[in-house]
Amino acid sequence: MLNALEVVTTVIVGVMVGVEFSVAFIMSRILNALPGDSGQLGHAHGGRMLGAVMPVWYIGSLVLVAVWAAAGWHHHGTGLVVTAGGLLALSVAMSVLLLVPINNRNRTWTPENRPVDWKQQLNRWGRWHYARVAVIIAAFALLATALT
Repeated sequence: MLNALEVVTTVIVGVMVGVEFSVAFIMSRILNALPGDSGQLGHAHGGRMLGAVMPVWYIGSLVLVAVWAAAGWHHHGTGLVVTAGGLLALSVAMSVLLLVPINNRNRTWTPENRPVDWKQQLNRWGRWHYARVAVIIAAFALLATALT
C-alpha cells in the first residue's frame, strides 16, 4: 500500500510541475506575444481557470506527501520526503502571499478597468512564478529520488 501511495503522490506532484512549467515557459510567452489586449485577456482567463484548480492540487499534493512521510517514517528516503513536503509548504506560502493577490486582481481586469501598471504586475507574478516552479521541481526531484 505504501508503494502505491509513493507512486501516486509522485505522479500527481510531477503532473503539477509539468502544468506549472508549461504556464511559466510556454503559455506565458504565447500570451505575451498576442497582439493588443488579447494577451492580458488570456492571462485573466487562465487566472480564473487555473486559480480554481491549483489550490486543490497544491494542498492535495502537500497532504499526500505528509501521509507518505508519516506512513513511511521508518523507511529509506523519509528525510527526502519530509524535505519535499517542506518545499511544497513553501510553494503554498509563496502562492498565498505573493502570487494569489496579483492573480486575484488580474483575473478581473478588462481593457476598460485594468490599472496603468498591469504589465508590471504580470511581470512580477511571472518572476515569482519562476521561483515557485523551481521550488516544486526540487520537491518533485526529492520525491522521485525517495522512490529508489
